[in-house]
Amino acid sequence: MKLDILVLAAHPDDAEISCAGTIARHVDLGHKVGIVDLTKGELGTRGTVEIRAKEAEASAKILGISVRENLGLKDGFFQNDPTHQLEVVKVIRKYRPDIVLANAIFDRHIDHGKGASLGYDASFLSGLLRIETFDDQGKKQEPWRPAVVYHYIQSLYIEPDFIVDISDYWSKKVEALKAFKSQFYDPESDEVQTYISSPGFMKMVEARAIDWGYAIGTQYGEGFTTRRYPGVKSLFDLV
Repeated sequence: MKLDILVLAAHPDDAEISCAGTIARHVDLGHKVGIVDLTKGELGTRGTVEIRAKEAEASAKILGISVRENLGLKDGFFQNDPTHQLEVVKVIRKYRPDIVLANAIFDRHIDHGKGASLGYDASFLSGLLRIETFDDQGKKQEPWRPAVVYHYIQSLYIEPDFIVDISDYWSKKVEALKAFKSQFYDPESDEVQTYISSPGFMKMVEARAIDWGYAIGTQYGEGFTTRRYPGVKSLFDLV
């Protein structure tokens, strides 16, 4: 299956926190979107691997994406090295996306910055003819380089290079986030409170979306950064 947009996320729920509105908007526009989670989030304080897998599946249905899979890399310890790069190259060649959305270029969680570099570097390497990879059936994969790689923004504030209007999809984003019941605020939960399970975290997510929406004259927005200049053929492409 060829995807229009491939979202790479270090952990299940990274994509929902940072770009679920953008995902929902593009699905509604008729684009094929998929999420590949790099790890199972096994080092997470709350929930279990099995619970988070079910939550990720539930969120995928809410967002209407075409595919969601998990690479099973080691949570907290994966690296941007040749072994891991080749695993991501295989995924990029499998789905042949035009656009890749990857983790924030830096953040409070060490996996996020690593995920950003891993996604960016693998997207480049995937286009090199002399790098050979094979699919699950042993068939040689053809090179494929996405047209662009953008980075969503996570816990720490980063000035966005552009903002996507998600006003019509805010409720869908919230619904997708709530699918991860084990991870976010639940007054009935007796699990240890974490950085993202506090009620303040969800308020921050909404406040930031309101702030970015206001910056572009809409109600809600999601911000992204890019490592290279975006090119346009007309000034109206920016409107």
